[in-house]
Amino acid sequence: MHHWRVVIPQAIAIQHELAELVSTRDQVSDIRLVAGVDISARNASGVARGAVVVLNYPELKLIESQTAEKDVEFPYVPGLLSFRESPVILAACEKLTHIPDLILVDGQGIAHPRRLGLASHLGVLWDKPTIGCAKSRLCGEHNPVGTEEGRVSDLLDGEETIGAVLRTRRNSKPLYVSIGHKLSLETSIRWVLRCCRGHRLPEPIRLAHLVAGGQLQLGN
Repeated sequence: MHHWRVVIPQAIAIQHELAELVSTRDQVSDIRLVAGVDISARNASGVARGAVVVLNYPELKLIESQTAEKDVEFPYVPGLLSFRESPVILAACEKLTHIPDLILVDGQGIAHPRRLGLASHLGVLWDKPTIGCAKSRLCGEHNPVGTEEGRVSDLLDGEETIGAVLRTRRNSKPLYVSIGHKLSLETSIRWVLRCCRGHRLPEPIRLAHLVAGGQLQLGN
């Protein structure tokens, strides 16, 4: 849909354009394969390693994992990380033999100043249901979240709800969940909780994080 070798003003314009294509309606039915994607950049200007894992649902057993490595070509600019991270994630996903029904992304969805974080960007490119599941907040404000698992607080940008602050494990730091593409926020929250197995991160993202960082070696 666009080139990746762009300058910052072009990247911002692309985000505004693609944000208009994001669907916030539930357009998913039978979920049998759930993927998680993550990236590890060894330094600010070196090689990045992208990882994708595919798990079956509801068992959440590993079906396939793929990785790819590429030189980082786009500068580190908050709000434009999808231009830095997407190429290596796409390279890993192109190797998949199992096509997921739902993708959980370690990053923002529409909880983004221009409503197009990494999860939404990838969702529009793939035309697949995606969920943004970030470990930190990029924008918006929220009230305190209860310490019990499943507690939620709306993430607001002015009067607009752009995501949810979700406690996935008792007394752990919450996650910032937002619509990626083709799902409502309520459905996105439910799927993140369904994919948790006693850890702060949902299992697809947890495994993708370990694979991308080299802490876990998984076969196809």
